[in-house]
Amino acid sequence: MKLKSIVICFIFLGFISCKKEVLAKGKQEIDTSRVTVKAYNYKELKPLLEQKGDKIYVVNFWATWCAPCVKELPAFEKLNSVYASKDVEVLLVSLDFPKQINKRVIPFIAKKNLQSKVVLLDNGKDDSWFKSIDSNWSGAIPATLIYNKSKRNFYEQSFDFESLEAELQTFLRD
Repeated sequence: MKLKSIVICFIFLGFISCKKEVLAKGKQEIDTSRVTVKAYNYKELKPLLEQKGDKIYVVNFWATWCAPCVKELPAFEKLNSVYASKDVEVLLVSLDFPKQINKRVIPFIAKKNLQSKVVLLDNGKDDSWFKSIDSNWSGAIPATLIYNKSKRNFYEQSFDFESLEAELQTFLRD
């Protein structure tokens, strides 16, 4: 009888330790199994900030703990959806702590159903990288970089969809 109980416990533990993680929030379940976020150090991220293709690249620096960042994310998601066919690529760079990727970042992405590509910047305690993006950047977020092969603009501000789209239009007209 004791052996049977042990076997049943191992079978049960096997079922609950599957890779598919479902988080319960009230009555809503959030499936995080399809969300992956790659962590980059700045050296690895830099090529994504300097692409020379024919696209327009919109890179937003944000964090789950930043209320203005979270508030503006729907504008970037809408931009990604509306302009994807016009060679506009949106990249969301999370500045959350790397140790929070599984407990905070991935569940947040799943809950908000973010469709834009999300990466996490893991540059340790070195914060000098933001001056490489724009020499006037104080390091405050939200911040956004919009660029193509011939033009580059940096914005240390929040956006709503209309103002973000207006900035994007300056690139589409060039």
